[in-house]
Amino acid sequence: MKATPAPTNLWAAAWVVTAVFMLSNSPTPLYVHWQQQLGFSSGVLTVIFALYIAGLLGTLLIAGQLSDRYGRKLVLIPGLLAALVACLLFASATSIMMLAIGRFLAGIAVGVIVSAGMAAVVDVGGSEHKRLAALLASVAMVLGAGLGPLLSGGLAQSLAQPVLPIFSIEALVLLSALGIVWWLPLRRPITSGPARLRLPTVPQANRRQVACGIVTFGPGITATSFVLALGPSLLSHLLDVRSPLLAGGMACAMFLTATGVQLAVKHWPIRRTFAASAAATVLSMVGLVLAIHASLVPALVASALLAGAGQGLGQLGGLTLIGLHVPDSHRAQANAVLNIGGYIPAGLLPVATGYLMDAVGLASGATLFALVLTVTALVGGIWATRQASD
Repeated sequence: MKATPAPTNLWAAAWVVTAVFMLSNSPTPLYVHWQQQLGFSSGVLTVIFALYIAGLLGTLLIAGQLSDRYGRKLVLIPGLLAALVACLLFASATSIMMLAIGRFLAGIAVGVIVSAGMAAVVDVGGSEHKRLAALLASVAMVLGAGLGPLLSGGLAQSLAQPVLPIFSIEALVLLSALGIVWWLPLRRPITSGPARLRLPTVPQANRRQVACGIVTFGPGITATSFVLALGPSLLSHLLDVRSPLLAGGMACAMFLTATGVQLAVKHWPIRRTFAASAAATVLSMVGLVLAIHASLVPALVASALLAGAGQGLGQLGGLTLIGLHVPDSHRAQANAVLNIGGYIPAGLLPVATGYLMDAVGLASGATLFALVLTVTALVGGIWATRQASD
């Protein structure tokens, strides 16, 4: 008889997810610091941020397939090593190129965790702890995404030279995760035959469900990406608030909101979830415009929290539709397509906005971004609400 997996193993596997997601957003409160030290524009800043998404998307295309073929450890270990190299680059960054490579490697590490790492948590849980494993994997991801900027923001607030201490702590956290992956009895290869990596696909009959998720999740995660990439710049240069702790705390609260709202509405009909996602994203953009033109920091904080709600609700609706309608044989690929479809605008729109800000100013550029995303969220939300089936 198969032994019941030890709860300790579940917590350990979840910690690996938390460790990498801590790194993903730790640079957020430090962007203003690096801008002052290295002298780059808002456009360059958003390109550095978008390289993270590029690394993430590229990795999502192949990491899950590789982990099924060669085992979780042989994919997770290179991913964690990439995260450690990113830490080293951030800690010693003396050029834009070092920051750019660090963000790209961080994206690769997160892509590995989203695919192989989340799967490893479920593997460790086994059939006896399937629900607990899924819950821990989700909470671990959001906990790490929130703890990273909170830690770096707090240290940046209290230390004159915070970069080295922040990424030294991150490196220690990642080393603990590397030790856990080495120690845990993770799944070995489960497929055989010649390797045939391919782009993820969705059956024709299920493309409408996946599209419904993309058109609501996409605007929501684009709003949160804007907060992560340009929120600290708005606080510093437009609202004259130079507080790394506020910037980090705002990002942390945004991700906690994304989780809390999913738990609060988990029994809602999918149509209502999509409608609420679109409404939250639109209200987030209203808060952004109000913050800019009335110089209200609380409005910017509210905008970040609503962006988190929009992302969380869109993701919940999309994943629920996939779970209800997409067959097991294509569910992982459908999840990958949902994430790719959401992250592409989350990378492109903030970059375009960053360069627009350089050309027309922070206030005008952010306002135009808010208008574009408002229209996109409204159109996508109306379409998804009409198309979705519970």
